[in-house]
Amino acid sequence: MSIVADIIEPRLMDIRITEEEIIAHLLDGRTISVPLAWSWRLSEATSAQRQNYEIIGDGLGVHWPEIDEDISVEGMLCGNPARPPKRGAPGLTGTLS
Repeated sequence: MSIVADIIEPRLMDIRITEEEIIAHLLDGRTISVPLAWSWRLSEATSAQRQNYEIIGDGLGVHWPEIDEDISVEGMLCGNPARPPKRGAPGLTGTLS
């Protein structure tokens, strides 16, 4: 016996970024959130930079052009935080805390 199931990828309808969380509203009615700290780039960005985003890939993810950050819905659902850069990596300036 075989079962055929349609696999529907979760897609973003809307996203909201607060000082503590990334809150995603999905087309299937779910709302998910992850800590802002999961993205070191967003954590270090200004509030204005955080609000300047584009939903990309027909709702598969979000892109912040000013800080070159991308987060996928799948990454949020699976719990994949971004790794901060190694200290002293070439081309990086500033300090990490």
